[in-house]
Amino acid sequence: MTILHIITRLILGGAQKNTVLCAKAQVAAGHRVIIAYGPIYGPEGSLLAEAQKAGVETVELSSMRRAILPHHDVISYFQLRKLIKQTRPDIVHTHSSKAGITGRIAAWHGKVPGVVHTVHGLPFHDKQPRWVHQLYVTLERLAAKRCHKIVGITQAMIDAFVDKRIGKPEQYDVIPSGVSVDEFQSPTADRHHTRTAYGIPDTAPVLGIVARLDPLKGHHDLLDIFPALLKRHPDLRMFFVGDGWDRERIEQRIEDKGWDKQVILGGLVPPSQVPSLLGAMDIMALPSYQEGQGRTLVEALLCDCAIVGYDVGGIGEVCIDNQTGRLVKVGDKDQLMHAIDQLLEDETKRKTLAAAGKQHVMENFTETVMVERLAKLYEQLLGHND
Repeated sequence: MTILHIITRLILGGAQKNTVLCAKAQVAAGHRVIIAYGPIYGPEGSLLAEAQKAGVETVELSSMRRAILPHHDVISYFQLRKLIKQTRPDIVHTHSSKAGITGRIAAWHGKVPGVVHTVHGLPFHDKQPRWVHQLYVTLERLAAKRCHKIVGITQAMIDAFVDKRIGKPEQYDVIPSGVSVDEFQSPTADRHHTRTAYGIPDTAPVLGIVARLDPLKGHHDLLDIFPALLKRHPDLRMFFVGDGWDRERIEQRIEDKGWDKQVILGGLVPPSQVPSLLGAMDIMALPSYQEGQGRTLVEALLCDCAIVGYDVGGIGEVCIDNQTGRLVKVGDKDQLMHAIDQLLEDETKRKTLAAAGKQHVMENFTETVMVERLAKLYEQLLGHND
């Protein structure tokens, strides 16, 4: 089987990790796998080398852009038509909104036997200008008519699309974004050595976040509540792992408050180091304003780290309040502070929630579950769409 994945950017992000993990497993299963992607630039890292090392063929599409740029989008469409004609894929699987729109239309016009799109996160949200929001809804409706299946990584993603009258109910399937369990069961360094490397005392409580430095990820909400948390927990450290376009603004806030020793910026790290960093944390918070599933919350639970998240997108399907973590109303910083404070105060509750969360992940969010369900979906499509 020849499988062509199309994604807008191949940075270090949840959708990209999902795509590369699937592609690697498909190569291992004996398939020819190609990933087409837009130019990689900026501080957010890249998964290109990991994909290539696993035997995935990679093709950069010079005109693929994340922003709405009609000239580039038209060129990107024709680049994809040419690539599809050259590679003759059995399955075209698109990821992220821009690649999902142009990729599905190109694949449909190219008469690809199986066209699949995965919704990793909502392309439309309340913080967009109204015209941008409506444009994405309109384009998603158009693209849904040009694919056979739409996969949501959580039920919340599907519900949001159906609510906007995008696609037909029978087009949808839920396949959670899986994580490689083995990678998170064998960290490269233990808790003590990791903390020592970043100047964190063994006895200090650590509140962390693993996410690109982006205004929608919630780093500023954590900085807003940090003074209140410090009053209750004077030794508290906050640990930001990741990089991004918002780094300068975050650094300035830390400098203005004199928090250089209390707020640690770990920067961009190789994926292999993430388990060790999560293992050094007591709580991983993701107060994100736009999220498909919250992949780093899944990773945190595999590392026995308690989690807190905003109730947005599909986070609630990983972080079930008072069962696998603490779920907070989106944007409610007082509630966020109290949820984190409660877990810092109550070690037993923290460990109980983390243990239950880990079991939840093992049953629902592993790489094995994801790859098997995706393979079955591909087989069904090729059997029914001759």
